[in-house]
Amino acid sequence: ITVKSSNPDTTTAAGEEGDDPRKEEPWETALKTTVVNVEAGEFQGHKVSVWDLLHSHYIPEENRRELLELYEAGELTLEQVKTIVSTIVTRAAAAAAGRAEPEAPENEPRAEPEAPMNEPRAEP
Repeated sequence: ITVKSSNPDTTTAAGEEGDDPRKEEPWETALKTTVVNVEAGEFQGHKVSVWDLLHSHYIPEENRRELLELYEAGELTLEQVKTIVSTIVTRAAAAAAGRAEPEAPENEPRAEPEAPMNEPRAEP
């Protein structure tokens, strides 16, 4: 009888591990079901869950952990998390796009070293 009762316990314990996604905390479910429309980066034109944004490459791991801890503790509302995450993603995507665009203007600074080279040549 002990073996039989431990079997369901073992199954339940193993089942609980597999059931974690189904037995999400309410705060986690809220993050996964709340979608935002972020017009930046690869998310442009798509509605994305706050959870997916939090776990995107735009949010550094330490920031993600901090936001999740504050939200889980009730120190941040869902709306605040949504705003913060959207802002971080938008700014990070804009910065990434900004890094790609200045490649053309970098040609201008290359002309600057030529100017000092011309100056010494003009002196002799």
